[in-house]
Amino acid sequence: MKRRALVTGGSGAIGAAICARLAADGLHVTVHANTRLAEARRVAAGIRERGGSADAVAFDVTDAERTAVAVKELLAAGPVQILVNNAGIHDDAVLPGMKREQWTRVIEVSLHGFFNVTQSLLLPMMATRWGRIISLSSVAALMGNRGQANYAAAKAGLHGATKSLAIELASRGVTVNAVAPGIIDSGMTSGRFDKEAIARLVPMKRPGRADEVAELVAFLASEKAGYISGQIISINGAMA
Repeated sequence: MKRRALVTGGSGAIGAAICARLAADGLHVTVHANTRLAEARRVAAGIRERGGSADAVAFDVTDAERTAVAVKELLAAGPVQILVNNAGIHDDAVLPGMKREQWTRVIEVSLHGFFNVTQSLLLPMMATRWGRIISLSSVAALMGNRGQANYAAAKAGLHGATKSLAIELASRGVTVNAVAPGIIDSGMTSGRFDKEAIARLVPMKRPGRADEVAELVAFLASEKAGYISGQIISINGAMA
């Protein structure tokens, strides 16, 4: 029986690359979206066309009740042993001019969404005594970034949750890690960094690719990474 993976935010560029890479490793992948179900279905269809196994689902990770219902439906087919918490948004503004809604919404998606999805999956995962939980963070959580106090705070919160949960699940065969990408060529960074900015900020002088992030996530989701847990792993082209 195939191990099952859920990738939240799987309809975006990085999420889609992660879904494709996990499916290539023989996993059944559930591609999650919030409002972009058609795109999630397209990603899942592409995986199936390449001989993989995938389906799509849509729910708002900030809605605890709806998330619980959606997760219960997923679990009806068996435990989800690999969870990639990739759902996230940014809504940038310098803090003196930031609206409360900007602060709250960004934290709700990245941090509250992590809780709503992860907690619902834990007991069935723990019962199998094998699991992988990988959350997508950001270089902003490690270095800070102008106009992103909300985003940096949300992602930094994932670091503490990751380290704590890793300790709680260590004896159950479940690893918990976070991946902190730098500037990745994706829809979220499109237009925010020109070539000059990238050359100044990134020692490798180029943005990362979604497939490079996916390779790291796939390794952490594999048997080979069984002794890696509680770590925040950067992938950022040598940014400090």
